[in-house]
Amino acid sequence: MALFSRNRGNQSQGFTLSEFKKPSDCKDLEQIRFYVRQLCLKIEELEKQFGKVPASAYSLLAQYNSKQNALIYKKGGNSH
Repeated sequence: MALFSRNRGNQSQGFTLSEFKKPSDCKDLEQIRFYVRQLCLKIEELEKQFGKVPASAYSLLAQYNSKQNALIYKKGGNSH
């Protein structure tokens, strides 16, 4: 996935996501929640430092949220 290997020199432009596991590789809610927290901290850091955040960071956050929702549904949300 291209999001996980981007790096272009300028830190705000070349947001590197190599420290984050792909959402599809996450197997449990705690793991996803950990990465969501880390990504939110990174987004805040970039916003404070550069005044902007690459779209790829928000895209990754959306992917984590989608995976989290799917796991919640699979775990017990479908019992309603």
